[in-house]
Amino acid sequence: MGKRATEMLKETLEGIFLADPVRPPPYGSEITAWLRDQSSSDIAEGTIYALLVGIEQRGLVDVEKAPSEKGPPRRVNSLNAQGREHLEEFWRTWSFLTERLEKLREGGK
Repeated sequence: MGKRATEMLKETLEGIFLADPVRPPPYGSEITAWLRDQSSSDIAEGTIYALLVGIEQRGLVDVEKAPSEKGPPRRVNSLNAQGREHLEEFWRTWSFLTERLEKLREGGK
């Protein structure tokens, strides 16, 4: 996959994650597997960790620590008000882009 496709995929993955932040398990490797299933792509685990850090740093999710049977506490993400606004903007942009691209594919009709 080329650099441009990778960047586009990162943006798309962020939308996928924000659309359903509860379903993926809280560990990065498990989130990676879940997102791979959703996108049918080979996604590097480092990509997912960077995605999660970015989402958290931008204040789109609230993070709580939950006890774990093994190892350190699990970090559980939940979408907050700012994250919901960001997700709504993602879907507006997604709809705009897909409508325009479909028109272009159909020859501009």
